[in-house]
Amino acid sequence: MIYFCIPAYNEAATVGVLLWKIRRVMDEFPRDYEILVLDDASSDRTLDVLAPYARVLPLTVMRQERRGGYAAAVERLLRETVSRSTHPRRDVAVTLQADFTEAPEDIPGLVKRIEGGADIVEATIVSEGRDVPRSLRLARRGIPWMLRGTTFPEGIRDPVSGFRAYRLSVLRRTLADRNGSPLLTAEGWAANVELLVAAMPHSRRTEAFEVERRYDMRQRASRFRPWSTLLDVWNVTRRIRRASSLPPQPETTG
Repeated sequence: MIYFCIPAYNEAATVGVLLWKIRRVMDEFPRDYEILVLDDASSDRTLDVLAPYARVLPLTVMRQERRGGYAAAVERLLRETVSRSTHPRRDVAVTLQADFTEAPEDIPGLVKRIEGGADIVEATIVSEGRDVPRSLRLARRGIPWMLRGTTFPEGIRDPVSGFRAYRLSVLRRTLADRNGSPLLTAEGWAANVELLVAAMPHSRRTEAFEVERRYDMRQRASRFRPWSTLLDVWNVTRRIRRASSLPPQPETTG
């Protein structure tokens, strides 16, 4: 089973088109799948747009009455997929945005790598098409400097990417490590880094798959906030490096 995990906030213009495109891709890539969309207290017509798709697609729509943000939405979606999965060693979760900047046509490439033995597959953005916000281009230049000294699996080049595929058994063990505590504490790119670092110890093989991101397909103004985003990434990577430098705690005996 493939679970598509899609957080959505005021994405009425694109979320329906995205779902229809996923259906067309999966018609040509026959696998069992479910789509989970979390509406994060949208104030536009996102819920109205989703309603008819729930009648023709294997779609579950969840709703938060108060906005929780990207990280909380992703974590809730992942926890839901883990609770639904009956075959976590075979099942896959794919996280992607509702703004249509990530192409559903790339989904088979991610899933095939999981089927080939990978546990985590990162969609590495190698081209961002047209209409890329200037603030985002500048922020991307600073990311490699901020991430230096943070250890990632060989081949991972875009740790801030949120377009990924995970084997469900990896996510199950990652969430179990938290013992009920929140998995993600930062927002946006920093949350994506947090999730990757938390899941890495449970992944035997992590791979990358090159994709193009299409900002010209988005039908709304960018919400990207470069300074707060970079500050969050900086704080997360500092915390990760501090934790990795701590000596192991001695085991206690009762």
